[in-house]
Order: sequence, then C-alpha cells, then structure tokens
Amino acid sequence: MTESAEQHPTSHSPRAVTGLILSGGGARAAYQVGVLAAIAELLPEGAANPFPVIVGTSAGAINAVGLACGALSFREAIHSLTRVWKGFQTGQVYRGDFLGVCGQALRFLSHSLLGLGRRQPVALLDSTPLRHLLARELDFSGISAALQARKLRAVAVTAFGYESGQAVTFYQGRATIEPWLRHRRVGTPTRLNLEHLLASSAIPLLFAPVCIQQEYFGDGAVRQQAPISPALHLGANRVLVIGVSGNPTRSDPNEGADTPRSGRPPSLAQMGIHLLNGTFIDSLEGDIEVLQRINYLGKLVPVERRQQEAGLREVEVLLVSPSVPLDEIAAKHRKELPWALRLFLRGPGATRASGAGVLSYLLFERGYCHELIRLGYKDAMNQRAELTRFLGLEEHNL
Repeated sequence: MTESAEQHPTSHSPRAVTGLILSGGGARAAYQVGVLAAIAELLPEGAANPFPVIVGTSAGAINAVGLACGALSFREAIHSLTRVWKGFQTGQVYRGDFLGVCGQALRFLSHSLLGLGRRQPVALLDSTPLRHLLARELDFSGISAALQARKLRAVAVTAFGYESGQAVTFYQGRATIEPWLRHRRVGTPTRLNLEHLLASSAIPLLFAPVCIQQEYFGDGAVRQQAPISPALHLGANRVLVIGVSGNPTRSDPNEGADTPRSGRPPSLAQMGIHLLNGTFIDSLEGDIEVLQRINYLGKLVPVERRQQEAGLREVEVLLVSPSVPLDEIAAKHRKELPWALRLFLRGPGATRASGAGVLSYLLFERGYCHELIRLGYKDAMNQRAELTRFLGLEEHNL
C-alpha cells in the first residue's frame, strides 16, 4: 500500500478533516491566490477557516503560512495574500537590477569554478529581497493564536535536506500529532519561522539553500515522492489540491505525439523547464493518480475490512488546476522582466516563446501575477458546484 493512502495512526474519527495542499512553482503560485479568493467569496460572511490542515511546498509554502498566520480571519488572510501578489515586482523577490544580476553571476562563477567562498552558499539569483518581504508581511504569532483557538489543526512546509537526502516536513500543530519517519521522508514538529519558508522556496541553483539545525535545505519539491502524504499524517482525511499545471485527469495522453520536430538541439531553457516541471509538477500529479487508483481499489474491499485498515480508507481529493498552460501566459508577459534579467536569460533561450516555461516560474511581475490570479478565480468558479459540495456549503448560504 503506497504512502499516499496512509492515515495518521490517531486519525480514526469519522469526522471530516479537510486538508489544503499548495504545491510549489515560483511565480506560478499566484494562481493559487485566485482560487483561494474564489473560495473566500463562496464562504458565508464570517465563516471560519475551512482548512484545519494546511500544507505547502516552495512558493506554496509561503501561501500556506500566510493563510495559517491569518487563520483567525480567513477572508482577511486571503485579502492580504492577494494584495501582496498583485503588487509584486521581481525586485521584491530577487535582485533584477544590472549590478545585482552581474554581481551575483560573478559570485556564482567564482564559487563554482574557482572554489572561492565555499563556506557561504551561493546561487544564480540573490533572493535577499524575499527575506525582507516575508519578514515584513508575515506575523508568525498568528499560527499559535489559531491553534489555541482551534481554528487550525496544523500547518506544514516541506524542505529538502542536501546532506540527508530527505524531504523534511516541518509542521506546527497540536501536541497530539506524532512525528513520522518514512523512506526519505520525515515529519518533525517545530515552531515555524522565516528560515523554514526561505528553505522550502529555495529553487536549486537559482536561490541559495538555507541552514536549519546544522543542515542546508532547499526547495521542498526536490525528491518529494508523495506530496499529499504530509496532510494525511497531520490528520486530514480529505484534501483540496491547488496545482499549478494542467489537470492530469483532463489531459490527452497522446498530446504532442504529432507535433512537428524542428531537429534543433534544445536550449538550456527548454532543458530547464523539463527539470523544473519534473521537480514541481510530476510528483504531485503522480501522487493524485495513485491515490485515486487506491480509492477505487479500496471500494472493492468489504466495508468491515476498510474500517479496520486505515490505509484502505477512502481519501477524497478535489483538484483545481489551470485551464490554460501557464507558459503561454508567461510568454505574453516576458517583456515585463527588468532588462538586465532579460539580457541574462536571453542566452539560455528563456526570453523566447519556446523557453517561456522557465519564465513562468521566475516572472514575479504585476501583469503576469494579475492574469494568474484572474485565471485561478475563474477556474475555481467554474468548479463552484464541486467546491460547494466539498466544503459542505449550501447554495442559499452563498
């Protein structure tokens, strides 16, 4: 039985505990804000946080903690997230000015090729502005307040340990939640802080890793084999997943089979987008498929046996994901990047339409983020009936 179908050992209550899964994807996470804004609108006035368990990875971890910090007032938390994402500029996440780009590139080369400054982690981009932004916008004390008020059961972010090779889920929750240890996956209780968010969102090579308890951590999507599993360990028995790629249940398995081949070697950007997609998207889509298959097989088992075996219990999954490829949207907005970054990315081919997939992760600019938020809102409203049922809302309360 795969880990995706695991329940936390103490999760025997029939009461529904809804988990929210926010995947990684850099600037693509603006889409999640649009979906959450639609959910806030569907909820009745004054409704409490509908997600007792919130789990995030990479940029999704930032959204997850933002929600948890404001869980006492769900709508206000969504408004704060929306305000930040709608006001984004690249310079608020990483340095995009000429001196910043060139200086960081020189540091990266001297560190990687000449071995200078090996004791300090380095990357292609300087993400110091993101640290300042998160420190200014997030009040971590809100997590404890929400836990004490029982408006939140747990919030978790996942990061990847470069020495241990483990995906570590750092979670803050109630004392009854036990840590877990699985193959290359660990759950450890802690008091979440800024370092956990910066570690979880540190895309390999692009952003520098972050040291936590004597080990350097990077983006949690790296080697994350079962992205849904942490929510189940934290007590969720049904999950809403907000993805940042096309819905795998709607995709055509033969898509691309008849696409004409150019015969040209791939650019660095084209290779990079497949690596990024493999890191941020494929594991989540695969985990959803496995979970849906296990749910189907579980229904073939007698009810009495299902009640005895926690791993056989059905885990309801609702997925909301983009109806339009995000790289196509990024291609329309690629000129919004600061000119120094466009120059820096031109050689690898990221500023061409064929390399726009890379930009879809790095384009922290207003026009792009606004369009993703609108798309997320639209896609969620197109699934209004499903969300209404999933969240237990009645139409007359909407």
